[in-house]
Amino acid sequence: MGLRIVVGSDDAGFDYKEALKRDLEADERVDEVIDVGVGADEHTAYPHVGVAAGRTIAEGRADRALLVCGTGIGVAMAASTVPGIRASVAHDSFSVERLVKSNNAQVLTFGQRVIGLELARKLAQEWLGHGFDESSASAQKVALLSEYEAAPATESEPVGR
Repeated sequence: MGLRIVVGSDDAGFDYKEALKRDLEADERVDEVIDVGVGADEHTAYPHVGVAAGRTIAEGRADRALLVCGTGIGVAMAASTVPGIRASVAHDSFSVERLVKSNNAQVLTFGQRVIGLELARKLAQEWLGHGFDESSASAQKVALLSEYEAAPATESEPVGR
């Protein structure tokens, strides 16, 4: 079974989102592409897009998301507010690889004002090929992230100490 990928952007990332969406739709590793916006003439704030993408994954309707805004930072922060979602901006091959293999992040974000389109397209293709390495030393760290996320906000003592 192929991946189900959410794509989204604010108006500052619309052009890249559309190009990346076409690439994903043509990729045999992808079964479904779900577009959470923004449309060509819409002006939606990036938090709405990031949260919509994160919720789509958290609800089990998608496996990963590829989001674009001006810098990639805003949509990453927004998606990361959804419990269980890990998102980050990455603009190089090593970071894209580690995002998935070491950190089991479901959401990759790009900044249209930061990275060239051809590099974004190349990195998105690489991203599709990576999977989380559950035997790595990082797996314990990802488990700690989940523990912190599950702990009530009023606890001041670090988990696992």
